[in-house]
Amino acid sequence: MPEQTCAVILAGGEGKRMKSNHPKVLASVLFKPMLQWVMDAAEGAGVKELCVVTGHKHEQVEAYLQAAQKPGGANLHHVLQAEQRGTGHAVMMAEPFLRAHNGGNTLVLNGDAPFVSAEVLKTALAAHVGQGNAVTVISAELDDPSGYGRIVRDPATGLVRAIVEQKDADEATLAVREINSGAYWFRTDDLLSILGCIRNDNAQGEYYLTDAVRLLIEQNKNAGAYIASDPAAVMGANDCVQLNSLNEIARERVLHAQMLAGVEIPCTDGVLIGPDVTIGRSTRILPNTILRGNTAVGADCSIGPSVVLTDCTVGDGASLCFASCEHTNISSSQAVAPFTVIGTP
Repeated sequence: MPEQTCAVILAGGEGKRMKSNHPKVLASVLFKPMLQWVMDAAEGAGVKELCVVTGHKHEQVEAYLQAAQKPGGANLHHVLQAEQRGTGHAVMMAEPFLRAHNGGNTLVLNGDAPFVSAEVLKTALAAHVGQGNAVTVISAELDDPSGYGRIVRDPATGLVRAIVEQKDADEATLAVREINSGAYWFRTDDLLSILGCIRNDNAQGEYYLTDAVRLLIEQNKNAGAYIASDPAAVMGANDCVQLNSLNEIARERVLHAQMLAGVEIPCTDGVLIGPDVTIGRSTRILPNTILRGNTAVGADCSIGPSVVLTDCTVGDGASLCFASCEHTNISSSQAVAPFTVIGTP
């Protein structure tokens, strides 16, 4: 990272349509909470100071963060947004954190957008710094941009002239396919300078972070937009149907990547592989197999059918079928008998 960076992750929303007993950001995509996907992306982009703004059922999120803090990993902070009064208000709650990390750049992310990638965040930061922007919106181009705020650019400079919400858009603006993802890089000092100027004089009585972009533009400061190469970077889930869609996308991407890396999956029926699982070449994964957590499988193994491995290490050449193992080391060339259960099933 060329400059000091920090991140504010918005994780206070209730997610009423989820009808869940847990905060929306802790809903899992491939066995991994959406919040963890987002934190991993930020850390993968080199950001080592993360502040999570909690709200609905904040005790659960705070307990998760405490357990997720790892030696040598990013420093995880949290602040409470006791009342959910908009995205701008959420960032206001993190003002003391921002003042402790001023002088660099701040990344603002939604805690329920699991497909934002470290590569996109790094490249967007390079554009942000290189162009001397006060703010850079991470955007995406969608075939169907309905429901999203549109990015309106200055045709002469390519800089952002406005973010226009759909309800306020005219016909020409509605035709724009570039949309606001809700993720931003701000120059921290510029963000701090206008946070207190955001007003809630709207029908909802909320403070919106898009107003921070508008205020910086009105001050004649550069506002840019970086188009993410992967449109899925903007995807989130507001109900369990959409959560299922995220899981399907993640599942297909992981299976595709594993097969391209030399893992044999002759039939993908019932095969679920977590994003942090590693598998060696020429290992065969058979149907109804679930590999999750930090499971590491060696080369030339046969796994399945109907195997569940959680946080296991499997040596080269091992074979398992109809087995469930958790926190287990399986030796090279070991054959685990059918219907074996090791650890907590």
